[in-house]
Amino acid sequence: MNIPILSQIVIIFGLSIAVIFIFSRLRVPTILGFLLTGIIAGPHALGLVKAVNEVEILAEIGVVMLLFAIGIEFSIKNLLQIKRAALLGGGSQVLLTIFITFLVLKGFGRPLGEAVFIGFLISLSSTAIVLKLLQERTEIDSPHGRTTLGILIFQDIIVVPMILITPILSGSSNDIGASILIILVKGVLIILLVIVSAKWIVPWLLYQITRTRSRELFLLSILVICLAVAWLTSSLGLSLAMGAFLAGLTISESEYSHEALSNVLPFRDIFTSFFFVSIGMLLDIGFIVQKPLLIAIIVLGVLVLKVFTASSAVIISGFPLRTAILVGLALCQIGEFSFILSKVGVDFELLNVEVYQMFLSVTVLTMAATPFIILLAPRISDFVVGLPMPERLRSGLYPLKELGSIQKKEALIDHLVIVGHGINGRNLARAAKVAGIPYVIIDMNPDTVKEEQAKGEPINYGDATQESVLKLVGITDARVIVIAISDPAATRRIASIARKLHKNIHIITRTRFVQEMKPLFDLGADEVIPEEFETSVEIFTRVLMKYLIPDDEIKKFINEVRSDGYEMFRSLSKSRSSLSDLSTHLSNVEICTLRVTKDSSLVNKSIAEIGFRKNYGVTILAIRTDSIWFPNPGGDQKISANDTIILLGTPDRIVDVSSKFGLSQ
Repeated sequence: MNIPILSQIVIIFGLSIAVIFIFSRLRVPTILGFLLTGIIAGPHALGLVKAVNEVEILAEIGVVMLLFAIGIEFSIKNLLQIKRAALLGGGSQVLLTIFITFLVLKGFGRPLGEAVFIGFLISLSSTAIVLKLLQERTEIDSPHGRTTLGILIFQDIIVVPMILITPILSGSSNDIGASILIILVKGVLIILLVIVSAKWIVPWLLYQITRTRSRELFLLSILVICLAVAWLTSSLGLSLAMGAFLAGLTISESEYSHEALSNVLPFRDIFTSFFFVSIGMLLDIGFIVQKPLLIAIIVLGVLVLKVFTASSAVIISGFPLRTAILVGLALCQIGEFSFILSKVGVDFELLNVEVYQMFLSVTVLTMAATPFIILLAPRISDFVVGLPMPERLRSGLYPLKELGSIQKKEALIDHLVIVGHGINGRNLARAAKVAGIPYVIIDMNPDTVKEEQAKGEPINYGDATQESVLKLVGITDARVIVIAISDPAATRRIASIARKLHKNIHIITRTRFVQEMKPLFDLGADEVIPEEFETSVEIFTRVLMKYLIPDDEIKKFINEVRSDGYEMFRSLSKSRSSLSDLSTHLSNVEICTLRVTKDSSLVNKSIAEIGFRKNYGVTILAIRTDSIWFPNPGGDQKISANDTIILLGTPDRIVDVSSKFGLSQ
């Protein structure tokens, strides 16, 4: 039996494996590999894939699965944590991009509907590419990472209203007022459906299904929910993509969301690969060859426009210029949701064939440029920030009184400067407060600054990569500065500036990767704490304690690991002398804490009378009676009900004693 689509799938995946393997070695995002696969295999290049329509159908399923997964991952609670970046930053970026694009295209005589619609397309950025790159660079929790995430979330949501407005822009609806009313009615009905489903229907249904403990039934139910809601919204004249997003949203707030997402991810990854391959297949290389200069100008124009609008939106939100530039450079490409929206525009004849090919060419090229732009972003931002400009623009546009910006109200001497109020910064501040160490905090999240200042915390809003900010918190009089942020480039810059301003200050920085240690030491850091290996040290310390290694040997081992730059963890072929000295002669010995029940036969008997060591091979290290500890008790020590005893012995002997005498853990 001949199945044509099967051979086409084999060609697509086989070519994808080769391309993505090469891309992974070059550290280029896999999405670009799928795009290139489509270009190579498509009808405009080698023509290896003939069943283009079938691939597009699979691509549609990929879009549905992609939006379904995003809907599951989407959480209103998470959005509220970055609401300023998402609402103010995202809204400003989208509206500003649409407005400028509209003005430019109207100046070239394009129709109103087309000009606005192309503004829609350009305003969206690639969530998949940007988040992957930020995660690989460990910058997702940095100020610009959180701000970028907020804007991307807003863009992913706003694409739904854009899809609804598209028929109005095309003129398909003669009565605009009635069309808007219909959209509002449909929107209200869908919102009600989502609320009712998320609160009552879906949780009850999934609960009944999970009770069967059938993985196959659960997976099938999740897929049916996704496809059923997508089909329902499509029947109402809305898009399949929107329905899939709403289906995911109905599951997102339930306790089954994580399990549902883990089941959906493999399907999403497989089918979304078809989506990007299909986009590559649509790209006409000949079209690019015919108009290379025009396409290059448009690509450059789009990159400049999106950097400007995104950076402006972040500045409007009150963040410093450096953060704004980093966000603008991260969001400079046109995104995958623009592909989805463009197909809607083609269906409603808002885009002709030539404009559509131009859009595809520009989008793919901006996506391809993104990894390299993000790589150069820190250098570009540092260069721009170093140019002459008003200090207010460089440090952020928030009103000083509202933000509680940095003001030297009282002179601090010999104090601690904490850069970043994340988990590490908060814990350090608490420890400093308990120890009575004077400290001051710098953070770039305005909401965090307001909340903590209301609690009386000495926290200030500012960008610590600026000399003026460090001077205002008294860096020249401080004893220690701890840089506890998730931005490697900013960490290096702060360490360099701090050392230049104060030659004797003790600089402690955190970093996620060991390869960041040497550059930080070269810039003047005194101590660099790499999280990935410090976690290993802590875990292994607990292991050594469990094996009853003496504390002084454990400390000696840890000091050697740290002083050697964690070489033992980085190179398995090397063994350190201190590690070999950690002999675990008591490898089969445990220390266990047990409670004497009131029915135990030990009650009112002495230790000598029972003969723990002689008769049962265990030793009592300590006894607690009425909240009083008796370490190394004598043989005449009597045991009472509810006493706590600490036993030393082999696991099997401790189990025997516990069961024989009715002891509980």
